[in-house]
Amino acid sequence: MDEVEGVVNGTLDYTQLKGDTGPLVYPAGFVYIFLVFYYMTDHGTNIRLAQYLFAGLYLTTLFLVFRIYSRTNKVPPYVFFFMCCASYRIHSIFILRLFNDPVAMAILFLAINLFLEDQWSWGCFCFSLAVSVKMNILLFAPGLLYLLLWRFGLLRAIPKLAICAILQVVLGLPFLVVNPAGYLTRSFDLGRQFLFRWTVNWRLLPEEIFQHRAFHLALLVAHLAALGLFALNRWHRSDESILSLLKDPSERKAPPQRPQVVFALFTSNFIGICFSRSLHYQFYVWYFHTLPYLLWCTPPKTLPQLLRVLILGLIELSWNTYPSTVYSSAALHVCHGIILLQLWYGTASSLDSQKEKQPLKKAE
Repeated sequence: MDEVEGVVNGTLDYTQLKGDTGPLVYPAGFVYIFLVFYYMTDHGTNIRLAQYLFAGLYLTTLFLVFRIYSRTNKVPPYVFFFMCCASYRIHSIFILRLFNDPVAMAILFLAINLFLEDQWSWGCFCFSLAVSVKMNILLFAPGLLYLLLWRFGLLRAIPKLAICAILQVVLGLPFLVVNPAGYLTRSFDLGRQFLFRWTVNWRLLPEEIFQHRAFHLALLVAHLAALGLFALNRWHRSDESILSLLKDPSERKAPPQRPQVVFALFTSNFIGICFSRSLHYQFYVWYFHTLPYLLWCTPPKTLPQLLRVLILGLIELSWNTYPSTVYSSAALHVCHGIILLQLWYGTASSLDSQKEKQPLKKAE
């Protein structure tokens, strides 16, 4: 409320916008949405009404997530109990803390629903709107780029990408006119240093390593390598090179199998989470609602059902440990590693079974 109140008072220089928690470091979409909250809650003083608004946002998010899961048909119904009722931290992020992270994720889940309905232009619009609230949504961008190239090829994907770019310019225009460098460096600061005291995932390291640029570079390299491996071997399902995606779909010799939209987007985001420089407590909402899919999208033989539930519980315990400890951080990394490995090996077995079926179809 302090940060957006500066805009109300006429300050459009992003470097001058700040509040009690520090400078404004979110894109312009955050400002507009929280300005609405500002006026609806009597300039931020009616906290109870704000909590009711976020309770509505929470239920809306669940509706959008359930709609996605109903299309995938991967997760057993009992798992939704854990999603709705078992996370103290998620309820805190929504109802007690009133962070912008849930706002961004709700818009993102709306975009994914639109992608599933083949409404790619509106989906890209909502995706860009979510980015304008908080740029963690960019973790989904590699998966989205792959899907756009699969669906449209390079030339026809450009207009969809233009929708994303133009919306960012339009939303940021009042601030770009006043101080373009200030707006871009504050709202899209990819090199921002995080405080060691708030980290959930890297408490097991000494602070000197946590803050070292070489460590950050190593994480970036690992992140890009993992994305490349998944894009080449798990998202792309065709005998042709992945470069064939640059062609128009009608010109491809062997059209790639329809990719799993949710799988590409959720794994893209999860890989970013695994190699994140730091995870703060409110960041849990970045992937909490995707965890059931990530754990249950592989065949039953990949992981026992009880182990999948146990992993959910350990992740929740890690995020509820404050301050984080060496053991909570280590447990979180172990759980992330198991999920990543089962996504890699579990989906490989499904791909092999699909390849085995193709010669049979040709013979028939």
